[in-house]
Amino acid sequence: MTAAAPAALVLEDGTIYRGSAYGAAGVALGEAVFATGMTGYQETLTDPSYAGQIVVQTAPHIGNTGVNAEDAESRRAWPSGYVVRAASRVVSNWRADESLEAQLERDGIVGIAGVDTRAITRRLRSVGSMRAGVFSGDALVDDDAMLASVRESPQMAGRSLAETVTTPEAYTLPALPAPGADEADPIGTLAVLDLGVKASTLRYLREQGFDLVVLPQSATLDEVLAHEPVAAFYSNGPGDPAASESQVVLLQGLLRRDLPFFGICFGNQLLGRALGFGTYKLPFGHRGINQPVLDRTTGRVEITSQNHGFAVDAAIDQELVSPAGFGRVEVSHFSLNDDVVEGLRALDIPAFSVQYHPESAAGPNDARHLFSRFRELVLEHRAGTSTKEAN
Repeated sequence: MTAAAPAALVLEDGTIYRGSAYGAAGVALGEAVFATGMTGYQETLTDPSYAGQIVVQTAPHIGNTGVNAEDAESRRAWPSGYVVRAASRVVSNWRADESLEAQLERDGIVGIAGVDTRAITRRLRSVGSMRAGVFSGDALVDDDAMLASVRESPQMAGRSLAETVTTPEAYTLPALPAPGADEADPIGTLAVLDLGVKASTLRYLREQGFDLVVLPQSATLDEVLAHEPVAAFYSNGPGDPAASESQVVLLQGLLRRDLPFFGICFGNQLLGRALGFGTYKLPFGHRGINQPVLDRTTGRVEITSQNHGFAVDAAIDQELVSPAGFGRVEVSHFSLNDDVVEGLRALDIPAFSVQYHPESAAGPNDARHLFSRFRELVLEHRAGTSTKEAN
């Protein structure tokens, strides 16, 4: 067996970890973050929310089940770089179409294996997420030059990345039968703003009876309303919500038209900004499939799947008033690890959001009921509107 070429992971603070090349050769620059899932590496890689980041997998053995078309959450892998402890030398799963390394090479993801991911994670956990670079092949040069490249790369704060992962043009998807049903029970068109949407999210929305029109992140208010939607949805996605002013303005226009709204992850942060609250960058974020969240509506603790480095800045222990004029607001969910806002609910308009990924692919399914909660909100709003018109 030919020995793998050398590679290096260089952190912004000057720390260097040396290992072997994995995936594509070259240089990858981005924000180093760690993901704590013990399974689901393919879903992690194909989650567009990881664009612009170098993902460190805390699970030590990666690649043993290969990759397959069925589990992909989008059209390709998105991280800038990929870091693993032990890359599997064989693929051992009947569903596999190819090896993980083959996909990394095809999608141009520069990776490194054979490094101490536990030590890297502990450093990021202590110091915080930071800029980093993975270097291999001709890009593996002297340490000072590599460190200079890392320090010259852009910070995640202030970056707009939705345009790199969104659909290039609008497309439609029909409603699907709910699990166990013979046919779909459609309730109308849902306008989905694709900020980095995952395939599982679209599937679960369709199973709630929504015919979807999926729109690019650059869609205008007129373009959205031209589809005569019964509701609107903002997806997950990468980047700093403070750099997404056009999507905030669009959402404010939709809310002023009393259109029911549901947002997930990045969509939660943008709802917060549309309501007039600020957002801020977390030290190292929440990324993994074991994040405990309290749902105040039910009083239950849900184990959730998350991937975010920014959060809404709002008090979790009191009823709030929207600074942007949308009435009363409450924090509907919060993290039991660090009290970070994990969900918002507007009390005077039909809008709510959660910070985590209720479709949880791969991960726990505790929060999947939120999709049916959204359907109920849309139907209740329609019934209330019809009653007002009748009177």
